[in-house]
Amino acid sequence: MTERTQHRAAGAWAWPEERQEEPGVGELIQRATDQVSDLVRAEIRLAALEMKDKGKRAGIGAGMVGGAGVLAGYGIAALLVAAIAALDLVLPLWAAALIVAAVLLAVAAVVGMRGRKQVAEAAPPVPDRAVASTREDINEIKERAHR
Repeated sequence: MTERTQHRAAGAWAWPEERQEEPGVGELIQRATDQVSDLVRAEIRLAALEMKDKGKRAGIGAGMVGGAGVLAGYGIAALLVAAIAALDLVLPLWAAALIVAAVLLAVAAVVGMRGRKQVAEAAPPVPDRAVASTREDINEIKERAHR
């Protein structure tokens, strides 16, 4: 074993040409800052891609739900025609259509009146309980401040 190898094995020192300079604290902080910055950018890119994919799926799903609604409307119309045809067996066609139309209009009127009532109860769109609670809190604070 040479003298050079002995000293290296003992860990005492390294020859000048073999020394690798340790990075300073400033350089280490700079590297950490750069790595955190890169990591944040990568996470933002990943989140954007994920949201794009989810948005695409949501759009496709909403379109499918809308299509199902249109098909359901046609199905209901077909059921109404079947009801008119069934009534046509015992009544004239015009009377059967008139009865089905009257029932539909009556149901629409009931649903419309209930919906109007719900809207009236919701108006004005002010959070009454939250406003009252906030006023009570303000009054309590004022009373304690005057004591």
